[in-house]
This record gives sequence, structure tokens and C-alpha cells, in this order.
Amino acid sequence: MLRNLSIRDYVIVERLDLDFGAGFTVLTGETGAGKSILIDALALLLGERADMLVIRQGAERAELTAEFDTGDAPAVSAWLVDNDLESEDHTCILRRVIDNSGRSRAFMNGRAVTLAQLRELGAFLVNIHGQHEHQSLLRSGAQRELLDGYGGLTDDTREVAAAWRAWQRRREARVALETNAAAYAAEKERLEWTARELEALAFTLEEWQQLLAEHARLAHAASLIEGSSYALEALSEGEQSTLSGVNAVVARLAQLVDYDPALRAILDVLEPAQIQLQEAVYALRHYQQKLELDPARLREVEQRLDAVHSAARRYRVQPEEFPGLLAQTRQRLDELVASGDVQALQREELQARDACESLAKKLSAARRKAAKKLAEQVTAAMQKLAMAGGAFEVALEPLAELSSHGLEQVEFRVAAHAGVLLQPLGRVASGGELSRVSLALQTAASAVAAVPTLIFDEVDAGIGGGVAEIVGNMLKQLGRRHQVLCVTHLPQVAASADQQWQVSKRTANGEVSSRVCVLDQDERVQEIARMLGGITITETTRRHAAEMLGARGKVKEK
Repeated sequence: MLRNLSIRDYVIVERLDLDFGAGFTVLTGETGAGKSILIDALALLLGERADMLVIRQGAERAELTAEFDTGDAPAVSAWLVDNDLESEDHTCILRRVIDNSGRSRAFMNGRAVTLAQLRELGAFLVNIHGQHEHQSLLRSGAQRELLDGYGGLTDDTREVAAAWRAWQRRREARVALETNAAAYAAEKERLEWTARELEALAFTLEEWQQLLAEHARLAHAASLIEGSSYALEALSEGEQSTLSGVNAVVARLAQLVDYDPALRAILDVLEPAQIQLQEAVYALRHYQQKLELDPARLREVEQRLDAVHSAARRYRVQPEEFPGLLAQTRQRLDELVASGDVQALQREELQARDACESLAKKLSAARRKAAKKLAEQVTAAMQKLAMAGGAFEVALEPLAELSSHGLEQVEFRVAAHAGVLLQPLGRVASGGELSRVSLALQTAASAVAAVPTLIFDEVDAGIGGGVAEIVGNMLKQLGRRHQVLCVTHLPQVAASADQQWQVSKRTANGEVSSRVCVLDQDERVQEIARMLGGITITETTRRHAAEMLGARGKVKEK
């Protein structure tokens, strides 16, 4: 629901802040006072294109802001979440700035957005009736959605759309296979060869680590033998070996410790070192006994390493990646085998299409019933709206091919008067007729319509008297389910509203500006009296206006 509209320096509006409520609100005033300016400003906030001509004379820029409560509009909330534009308090604030260079900027909840995003969200927020460029009901898709909503067929349409997508996925898989059969065969052959080579290589990470360690040992066997021999010579086998020297020192100090106990601390350090040196000598001898030069084994290891490195270069991977590559190759092969059976794909495609068509036929039957009922309701309403003899029809035109929306295209057709041929709703010449047909449609579908705010402009064109009263009652009825705003010149329509705003124009210091006043009961009597009586307003006219409003008590003298 629209909560607030703020306008700055727009056309003839210098500054305007309007708070909106629920129910049915009318905007009245003299011709040319600027009633449609408010609707045009709102249209800009909903994505309409703008230029610098909308900026008030002498101002640098025009700025428009609208605040919507989205708590009762789940489609709006979902759209905001999907586009990362949601707020924490179920509020949507739209802002549009047009500067005198013609540049336009748009914002949604404080974040910059495109006009396309404004238009997309605007379709969920507001329907403006009576002006072709804002009339969503002129779109075939909107007509289909209204019919499906009216008939309670939304879930059915979702099922058809899901089945259609499933059918298309299978169709695309089959076409891709048929179109790229040679490429599929070549890829399959390449993958089979790769899998065979990797399996024959029998590579494992454990073996690879062992090979690297063994190769390092075999390749440096001579150096290892020479180094271990040198260590043994230095530690225990040479004439001046380290172990012999340590043994001699320990033996000598052990003889002297009886003379000076202080030597015990030194012996406690040397004796463990003596033991550790002896263990090192034992370990070196054991290690040296296992060392040998084995050129044959070295060649064998190097051949294995060469085979692994060669495969790694060919597949452009590190040897450690071979297990993952083999798994990927097998998986892709399985996919190709599964999708490579054209006949199986054809059977799956046919089954999916039959399932979709079955659901679509069920939807078509339900649409025919809903279309007949909706046409009867709207046609009956048209007879009361100065369109006597007129007719409304919901045409279901068969499509050449099953679509995601079903087997037919939905088209609303209207004959405004008797003797006039039915034609598409978009070709209705009169804005007033279009607006009244839209009013009849919205009233019929009000129980299921998702857009929370409805605006009617020119709804009273070419009607008066009892018809005007009927229009007012219909709008009031619609206001019980939606927020309804209506620009009107008819006192009967104005008297039906829950709230009434007066739009007026004034001139000060040579500048023309528009302002809006919210009218209380007495002011409404005066305004409706003006609408009834024109320039000269008599007591009789005011009394009539009060009677129309159901006002109680004596009408104040003006």
C-alpha cells in the first residue's frame, strides 16, 4: 500500500507531501489544477521515462519519493529479497531525481537501481488505469494472469510451467546429441583412451612417495657408502677415534673421582655421551650393511618415474592429481554413455511432452470455464457503466506449439456498444471506456488481485447521473480489498469516497503552483457543491451535497 508521496519542484508543484490511507480516496478540483500531475509523478517513480521538462521552472532538479508498506504484498517482498533490496521493516522507498541536464537517477531503499527494475517492481505495487502507457491489462501476460487468478488456477499454471521446463531440458539434450553426434563420439573415444592409459599406469600416491625416496637413495648410493664409512672411521675405527678418546677420558676420571667427588658431576655428563656415541656406531654399521650399489634397480625405478612424468606432461597435471583425473574421466564417460542413447532420450522427451500436454489440457478446460464466467460478470457490469449493449469476451486462441503457459493465448476483447465488433482491449479508443472496462474487470477479480494499489484516471469520462453513482459504489467496493485512488470530476463518485483531496492551483509572484488539501466533512460538502453547481454555489446546492455525503446536522453558511 502507498503510504506517502513526496514531490519537490515537479512541473508546477514546488513542495508537496501526501500521506495516504487505506480504502477509496478521490482527487477533485478545477480543470487544470494539476490532479493528473500526482499520477504522472507516481508513474515516474514506477519507471516511466522522464526529461528535463518535468522540472519546475527555475529549479535545478525535480525529486520524487514514494513510500510503500509491503507487509500485505508478499510478491513485492519476495522480489525485493531476490534482488537484495529488502528492508527490515516491510517498507519500500522509491526515489527518482531528474536534473536540469536531463539526467535521471533512481533509488530503491537507498540503493541505486535501473528504470527496468523500477518498472518490474512497479508492476507488483500499482496499477494505473485509464492511460494506455500505464495499463498493465493491455499486456497479454497480465490478461492471462488475471484470468488464472480469477479462476484460482495459479497452482495449475505453475505445474504446467514446471512440466514444460522438464520437457525442454530433455528436448535440448536430445537435440544436442543429434547435432553433435560426431563430437560426442570423439569425446567418448578420447575419454576411453585416457581412462585405459591411467588405469594401466596403476598410479597410487603411496607408491609415488616410495619411488621418490628409493630413487634418491639409489641415485646417491656411492656417496652414502663413502659418507657412512667416513663417519665410522671418525667415531670408532680410526687410530684417533672419537669413541676411543671419550672412553679413555671416562676411565681416567673414574680413577680420580675417589680423590675429588666434584668430578662426579662431570662423569654424569660424559657417561651418557659415551653410551649415545656407541649406539650411533652400532646404527651406522647396521645402515652400512644394507647399502649397496644396484644399477639394475636404479634403472627400473627411473623408468617408472619417466613413465609417470611423461603422462603428467601429456595431461598437464601433477602426478599427485592422477587419481582425481581418473575419477573425473570415469564420471564424464558415465554421463556420455547415459546421454548418448538417442532413442532413450527420444522416449524421455516424448514422455515429458505428454505429461506437460496432459496438464495443459486440464488447465485449458479450467480456463474455458473461468473465461465464460468472467466475461459474463464484466459484460453485466458494462451495462451499468454507460456501455449499454456492450460486451466483453475472453478469447482463448490456440497456440501453434505448447508453451510454458499452456496451449492457448489469452486475449481480452471488448465491444463498447451494441453493433460494435469485439476487438482487443488495447484497441479501445476512449480512455474513459478503457478505464470503465478495467474497473469492471478489477471489481470482478478483486478477491484474487495481487496488486495492492489501484489508480483510476478518466474513469468518469462520458458518464453522469445514475451511472456515476454506480461507478462510485464499485470503486468503494473495490476499496474494501485494495487501496484505490481516483481522479474524478463527478460529485457522485466523490461522494462515495472514504477520503477526499482537493487539488487547486494558485499564482504568487508570477509563479503558478499546485497544492493538495485533505478535506474534512464540511469542506467536502463545499467541494461537492462546487462540483454540482459550478461557479455559483447556493444553499440548495450545499444541501444537496450534504445529502449525497450523508452529512448530519445543519450545513454551515459559506
